[in-house]
Amino acid sequence: MNLIAWLIVACEIAFWVVILVGLTLRYVFKRKKLSLLFLASVPIIDLILLVVAGLDIYFGAKPTAAHAIAAVYIGSSIAFGKSMIAWLDEKFRYYIMKDGSKPVKRYGIEFARHGMKSFGQHVFAYIIGALLLFGMILITNNHVQNAPFYEILQLWTLIIGIDFVISISYFIWPKRSL
Repeated sequence: MNLIAWLIVACEIAFWVVILVGLTLRYVFKRKKLSLLFLASVPIIDLILLVVAGLDIYFGAKPTAAHAIAAVYIGSSIAFGKSMIAWLDEKFRYYIMKDGSKPVKRYGIEFARHGMKSFGQHVFAYIIGALLLFGMILITNNHVQNAPFYEILQLWTLIIGIDFVISISYFIWPKRSL
């Protein structure tokens, strides 16, 4: 694995560690301001990845799938970050702190709407990631070397199409409670 691939792994680990530390500070140690500082620093992780991947390409590194996946990661983190933190906050409060109401399981039309909302977030992630990929393509300015960027974008386009079909299917065949 190259530097960017390792950095993506490190950023993903850092993302979850920072969130868990922030929630632990908030609920276990009752340090709300310090907790907010940790949770607000999550975008810095994305910024580090963006800068390092961009500089790596700018200074002549051969574009790899890892560079393209960095754009996917950043787009996904921006689009889904807030909802992932809220999801983990709810789970942490209930399962760890034994506080609040049990997280609700969605069924029927509510599940379908939530699936469509997630699809909307996926589209937002796609737009951000695609813009970053096109930015790297412009920096590289070499059609042959940019193949990994185009390949990841094509794959992501297929995935977003599949996500759309699945999201629509929830309206046709709603999830039922057991």
